[in-house]
Amino acid sequence: MHSLDHLAIIMDGNGRWAEERGLPRHEGHKAGALAALRMVEAASARGIRYMTLYCFSTENWKRPRKEVGFLMGLFSDIPAHYLDAIDRIGCRILHLGSREGLPQPVLRSIDSLVARTARNSGITVQAAINYGGVDEIVRAARKAVADGSGITEETLRMHLDNPEVPPPDFIIRPGGEKRLSGFMLYLSSYAEIGFYDTLWPDWNPEMMDTVIADYQARNRRFGGL
Repeated sequence: MHSLDHLAIIMDGNGRWAEERGLPRHEGHKAGALAALRMVEAASARGIRYMTLYCFSTENWKRPRKEVGFLMGLFSDIPAHYLDAIDRIGCRILHLGSREGLPQPVLRSIDSLVARTARNSGITVQAAINYGGVDEIVRAARKAVADGSGITEETLRMHLDNPEVPPPDFIIRPGGEKRLSGFMLYLSSYAEIGFYDTLWPDWNPEMMDTVIADYQARNRRFGGL
């Protein structure tokens, strides 16, 4: 039975969750943040070593300014509101994505979380903020050219945002949509993919058991027989 070491999640359905309840969309994002914390804790308790959360894509800047502003405020407030819980889990935070264009309060929040959790020895969580799969590949290629490495499969891999993190084993998307939306394009070549109808804010630890069972039922061949 193969173990699930790296779970990557496209956290979808926050806005629809709020609208179904007659709430403003930002309430869905707040509920989604709490769901993320629940699922990180559930993943850690089940022995998952890495988790990547798709928080904000390079395309999400196209959303209404008010919604984008709320999300930036949410990211800025993570250390104040969630650091104690993150430390209790023993979680190490890494940033995945471009720093360019992010407001200074968000960058300070990211830098604070990365620095303050660097010695935590539990699950490693990549927060994908201002992330796009194509953008990551382009930035990696530019860094490889700039330092004289040249462009090969190995040098591109070395110049990705967090090259020490292994490729995802399982990429899942709650909320009923069935697409990757540019998520982890370089590293997803042989990732298993799962789609679930439950909107992200409604996810609970029992859903993690479902995800693990779904993954373990897959036959991973990596191009072989």
